[in-house]
Amino acid sequence: MLDARSVKRLVLLAVLGAAVGCIAMPSMAQMGMTERSITSNAVQQAVDSARDGSRQPAGTASKKSRASTDEKKPAQAARKEGKATKEAQKPDRGTPQQATRNPSGIPPAGEQRYVPDEVVIEVAGAMTPQQLGALAQRFRLTSVDSFSFQLGGTTLARLRIPDRRSVTTVVRALETDASVLFAQPNYLYALIETKTPAAPGEADPASYVQEKLRLSEAHQLARGNKVLVAVIDSGIDVSHPDLAGDIADSFDAIGTGVAVHNHGTAIAGGIAAHGRLLGVAPSAQILAIRAFSGTGRADNGTTFAIMKGLDWAVLHGARAINMSFAGPQDPGVTRGLAAAYAKNTILIAASGNKGASSPPLFPAADPNVIAVTSTDKEDQLPAFANRGPYVAVAAPGVDLILLAPNDGVQRMSGTSFSAAYVTGTVALMLERKPGLTPAAARQALMKSARRLEPVDDQSGAGLVDAYQAVLSVAPAEATETIVTPTPAANRQ
Repeated sequence: MLDARSVKRLVLLAVLGAAVGCIAMPSMAQMGMTERSITSNAVQQAVDSARDGSRQPAGTASKKSRASTDEKKPAQAARKEGKATKEAQKPDRGTPQQATRNPSGIPPAGEQRYVPDEVVIEVAGAMTPQQLGALAQRFRLTSVDSFSFQLGGTTLARLRIPDRRSVTTVVRALETDASVLFAQPNYLYALIETKTPAAPGEADPASYVQEKLRLSEAHQLARGNKVLVAVIDSGIDVSHPDLAGDIADSFDAIGTGVAVHNHGTAIAGGIAAHGRLLGVAPSAQILAIRAFSGTGRADNGTTFAIMKGLDWAVLHGARAINMSFAGPQDPGVTRGLAAAYAKNTILIAASGNKGASSPPLFPAADPNVIAVTSTDKEDQLPAFANRGPYVAVAAPGVDLILLAPNDGVQRMSGTSFSAAYVTGTVALMLERKPGLTPAAARQALMKSARRLEPVDDQSGAGLVDAYQAVLSVAPAEATETIVTPTPAANRQ
């Protein structure tokens, strides 16, 4: 019969062998023992000793065991450090951040705001139509459209699902292909507007906007001269007299033939009209980008069209981009916005017209975007206006008189047009300070805004003050611009 000390050694060898996988245990027969020769007390003593490393005698097995434990420590520390790094890298909601690639483009559970038979993919570098066709064929898809997304150095493609497979199923399959950087639904976006029934007459006043935004004072400092502003929207009536000379260039991102529409025309007028109506930046230049048709289901823009518009706008020199539409959180558009932001493009979006109970809508809720809500004549938020901590500022958005196609005007309400007024204000700021960064623009707008009552976190910093916003980015030059010398004959 083996004594407790011998059993203890055998158990320690067994434990060590299991840990390092390299020690062959001799059989009981080889050791000249049987199961019956091991007393229960000896086994218990050996197990207790094996569990308590502090009671182990110094020896080879003990050192190896400690070495094994010590080898695990760096890995554990690395895991802890990685976890801490990930926590530190989480975006601060109040600060614009560079977008990161999501691990999967599969739509969230319950999300249905996308084209039911299409997916959008992103592949590295350039890819010919033939290569895209072959890729699509491998997954039993049809290639519909593609373009070189120069902001990302990639190719974006829109693929159609010809059978009854779900978007989720197809996205999951595409994510297994090494050539596909990202796959996702082609999400849907809607233009934001609330029509006011009565149309204005020719004698109607220009509206209360000029007074609220202090445009008379602001226009003594700047008028947005030669500042390129992109409008991603429905078709703009470029022949409207109040927009004469304002349209620097235009682009149809949906390729179905440019058709004018009331929404896009109203947005362009709110920014740059100079006739019967006066926009916030009447000397700005508009890049008219059609991503919404304004008819039928196509009243919804898509991920693909919006990213196409973003890419074109930045490549054509847009310093600010107005986005008066709303939709779900979209990984593709998020990456596009981050790329535009990195190119020093100032992004402005309408918060939405779904009311106080609405969850945040995008792109307004994207941290790289300046989100705008609406106020009325009494500086109150109207019931339709989306609000929340992501909102940066507010601007007039109720009972507005705006341009309409065919040399017309219309009365409208909505955060869409509030965003246009803020975009116009940014154009004024850019004239005075062409190198203005997106972060500096946000800060200037918020610091110069007038607080609204009651003070809360729902309407951002308050009502935009175009005059103070311009002064805040170029105070010394602004002061010199508005001083009028007194003639010598009148001096006393």
